[in-house]
Amino acid sequence: QVQLVESGGGLVQPGGSLRLSCAASGFSLDYWAIGWFRQAPGKEREGVSCISSSDGSTTYADSVKGRFTISRDNAKNTVYLQMNSLKPEDTAVYYCATTGWCDSPIDKYHYWGRGTQVTVSS
Repeated sequence: QVQLVESGGGLVQPGGSLRLSCAASGFSLDYWAIGWFRQAPGKEREGVSCISSSDGSTTYADSVKGRFTISRDNAKNTVYLQMNSLKPEDTAVYYCATTGWCDSPIDKYHYWGRGTQVTVSS
């Protein structure tokens, strides 16, 4: 069964850190670019970061540049999102998804996880 499972979300104070994981089962992530998205209540889903399959190049939304780091461990079939200096506006459900290339529009992402909640609040 093809599946993506996100984990690592939770409640954290402003300025804190979390590391999200996106684990794949039933298929290999080796040949996929992986994107992280987030969706806050009442807002559209937005792209946060992406890592390519070929050379590991990365992209970030302006709102998270310098604070978030995406990485992948193909041996573990897992992609990570390290989130530092978290702000209340980072509060959202975070999703990972697969695509061919990181510049793909959101409708070209194929497999999606069910999301993990991140809440940044004091």
